Amino acid sequence: MYNAEPHSAIADGRIAAVIERLQATRRAPVRGNPMQSGSCDPHDYAEQGFSIHPEQGELIYLLCRGLRAKRVAEFATSVGMSTLYFAAAMRDNGGGTVIGSEIVSAKVATAKRNLADAGLADYAEIREGDARKTLRDLGGPLDFILIDGWPGDKGPTLARQVIEIVAPQLRVGGYVMNDNAEADFLEFVRDPKNGFVSITLPLKGGTELCLKVA
Repeated sequence: MYNAEPHSAIADGRIAAVIERLQATRRAPVRGNPMQSGSCDPHDYAEQGFSIHPEQGELIYLLCRGLRAKRVAEFATSVGMSTLYFAAAMRDNGGGTVIGSEIVSAKVATAKRNLADAGLADYAEIREGDARKTLRDLGGPLDFILIDGWPGDKGPTLARQVIEIVAPQLRVGGYVMNDNAEADFLEFVRDPKNGFVSITLPLKGGTELCLKVA
């Protein structure tokens, strides 16, 4: 018989408590999101965490465990929800690092507190600044990349710019997850010459999961 109760692969109660707290305090920003308010300045939303949902995090955790991942990256860290899932997988894989990028100082501080509260601070490195600079050199081949960053107001989206920077650093057999389905990001990963195959998953209204095959 199907059990509809959600079940987490993460058994550590300390981590679960932080995730539960972040999920309980998730709220829509007062001024709307960047697509609604007209402001694409991330500092205008310094008090608001734009984060993945737990079901996306659970998938990240399981895939990283299956890959025996040791080096992963994300754009953007926000308040650290996704970082918790990555860092938990690094710890449970016997060691590793999640490299995050976040441009808003207040969110960097919040993410670091959340990681410390979960006992995972040793498994994360959060780089403050523009991801197009902070993720340019990730120090070795990556196993997994999350691209859930800020929408741009003109030109190529940040998702497209970041995937072009990090894709060469991703090993064959590694994954990219994208949360916002930016059209030019999808154009990149669905072009066979760029070495990916991808599918759209029914998570959070549509999550693109991409596998590097060449």
